[in-house]
Amino acid sequence: MAELVRAEARGPVLLVTLDRPEKRNAVNEEMTLALDAAFDRLDDDPGLRVGVLAAQGPFFCAGTDLRTGAGPHTKRGGMYGVIKRRRTKPLVAAVGGPALGGGFELVLAADLVVAARTAWFALPETTRGRVPAAGGLFRAPDRLPRNVALELMLTAGRIEAERAHRLGLVNRLVDADEVLPSALALALATCVSAPEAVAQLFAGLRAVSDGADEVGWRSTHEAMTTLRGSGDRAEGNAAFEERRAPRWVPDDAVRRVVLGEPRTRRTE
Repeated sequence: MAELVRAEARGPVLLVTLDRPEKRNAVNEEMTLALDAAFDRLDDDPGLRVGVLAAQGPFFCAGTDLRTGAGPHTKRGGMYGVIKRRRTKPLVAAVGGPALGGGFELVLAADLVVAARTAWFALPETTRGRVPAAGGLFRAPDRLPRNVALELMLTAGRIEAERAHRLGLVNRLVDADEVLPSALALALATCVSAPEAVAQLFAGLRAVSDGADEVGWRSTHEAMTTLRGSGDRAEGNAAFEERRAPRWVPDDAVRRVVLGEPRTRRTE
């Protein structure tokens, strides 16, 4: 079986690549375990100074594989082996295509972002009776203006990379074929800083954010626990499996405007 996650050292840079393009790089248990192992390697190898998370294919990542799940949270990394990791080395996200749901939350877990002009970001979990559970609930309003983040979460809308760049989420906006070279160049640029200084920088940032993150994780857990047994979640799952709009969308007018569904034909 081909590797679904590839990890390759390029000098001081560890390039980690999601490689499940036929499934839009949706994360299953095998990928979670491989990501966890790759980032353990980044954390533990003193010769590695910085990581780059990239993806094969037109999508960056569509989040969790909803049919199989993403597997258990790992001890050091949490969800996807990455989301709760207490890193002491920078991570650059190289976003060559759409990043939605947990895929966007992987981007939000990174420190620096390089994106293709054609990329976009979305948090559509509420359309399936969920909330963003991998940090998006509180990281999106931290990295974007709160009202913009709320619009994404409330409407299943998306933000194009160019707007995300203007709002500060994206560090560098480039053509699609320049995403990986630019991300590697940005990663190498961080190596001008002393390793211990970088480690202390991250320790200081964690000291500032830990309290807020704790509240964010607790709120996310409470929301997901409440929703887990709800009718909304059951309907969201059914709608996904049946490839239809969930029944809480009020009427045909809303379906047409928001979801782009065709007008319902009248029967005589």
